[in-house]
Amino acid sequence: MVTNEAPSRPGAPAPRLFGTDGIRGVVGQLYIPEFLADVGAAYSTWLGAPGTVLIAWDFRTSSPGMSHILGGAMQMMGLDVVELGPMPTPCLQFNVRACGAQGGLMVTASHNPPEFNGIKFAGPKGLEIPPEAERKIEEIIHWREFRKPDWRQAGSIRFDSAGTSRYLKSIVSNVDRELIARHKPYVVLDPGNGTSAVTSPLLLRELGCRLVTLNSNPDGTFPGRNSEPSEENLTDLRRFVPQTGAALGIAHDGDSDRITFIDEKGGYVPGDVTLGLFARYMLQMHPGATIVTSVTSSSLVRDVVEQEGGRFVATRSGSLPVAIGVEEEEAVFGGEENGHCYWPKHQNAPDGPMTSAVMLELMAHAGRPLSELVAEMPAYHLLKRKVPVGPELRVAALEHVRTTLGLEAARIETVDGVKAYYDEGWVLVRPSGTEPLFRVFAESRTTAGVEKLSERGVAVVREFTERAARATS
Repeated sequence: MVTNEAPSRPGAPAPRLFGTDGIRGVVGQLYIPEFLADVGAAYSTWLGAPGTVLIAWDFRTSSPGMSHILGGAMQMMGLDVVELGPMPTPCLQFNVRACGAQGGLMVTASHNPPEFNGIKFAGPKGLEIPPEAERKIEEIIHWREFRKPDWRQAGSIRFDSAGTSRYLKSIVSNVDRELIARHKPYVVLDPGNGTSAVTSPLLLRELGCRLVTLNSNPDGTFPGRNSEPSEENLTDLRRFVPQTGAALGIAHDGDSDRITFIDEKGGYVPGDVTLGLFARYMLQMHPGATIVTSVTSSSLVRDVVEQEGGRFVATRSGSLPVAIGVEEEEAVFGGEENGHCYWPKHQNAPDGPMTSAVMLELMAHAGRPLSELVAEMPAYHLLKRKVPVGPELRVAALEHVRTTLGLEAARIETVDGVKAYYDEGWVLVRPSGTEPLFRVFAESRTTAGVEKLSERGVAVVREFTERAARATS
């Protein structure tokens, strides 16, 4: 039963609900109506009333119902709620800023399986809310510290159908549409049954593309492929692009903030290579400018930036740290190796559809196939692995990694986890923001080197967890 009665506060802190990007969980377990009402009320309490909040959703089966519960709670708490309907997360984020809203909620579990859903929270700039705001919302929910407005303070709920058109107009205005249209690129688009199905076909045709689509029917059960646009999930797109003679394949995740490209030969373009291509192009257009990426990105991005005479800045991983870095450093482009790209002239948030438009402009400007452009990027080998680590061991385990690798590496960085540099390359060990594990990234110019570094990173974490297990047995 939902109650607004606040219990007394003992010493135990409120449990964590937020992960790397919002709150995600399984529908019917975490996500039940009572919990959603609490989230809507807590977010409203944190924002304060009066004000306007936008809400949008993806095509998961539970998303419309979740959105309406959240919207109803916020309206009762004194906010004016504007429902935008199904759309990509970057479309919601763009509209928050464009409409001058106080905040926004996107109901989506992004690239997670269909049994999951989630809520992404935006502040007035359309960016993720900061960690301290997340913690405050968690405390409001746990301690029942909701505002208690009366009936005279209730807000309103209305629907706005213009959100998609506002968003697409901005994308088109921020690329060279005439250049793209003159080349009439043949594109195969795979929205993965997700939200880009309502925006990207319109966008690509507006840019003059000849278009074929796969998995373009919106369907929250994701019947065409798994939602994450990883190499193993894009076998149909990789086969179809060369079969049809297309110049480019484009794939998105469920809420369209990520993007993956396939070249004209059916080759999967890794996220780091995509970052390198965009960094080079933006520095050719803006000599000496700044490029921002996260510590998890390949050294090839730094190599390209330095070769082109630009300024390179690395931040902690995650959408908000990169977005803050782009804003503070006045960068022309930012990105992460997971398919997030940031275009501050349009908006400073990861935006898959905008990224597809810039790739088309880049290819038209180069006048050469994508596979040739990819072949010009510096060659590195990258491995990603996971090691289970209980939440109670995270702090001590990371300190063990820092101390151990610090004694043997040429140098270490602690911007986000521990990144240790060796003659062969580097290894990065960092706690996951969403799961009870550590992620180990390793990179080298050789396969032997990357395997050696990856094994070292995994081994140093396991040394600690095995010692801790023996101590408690």
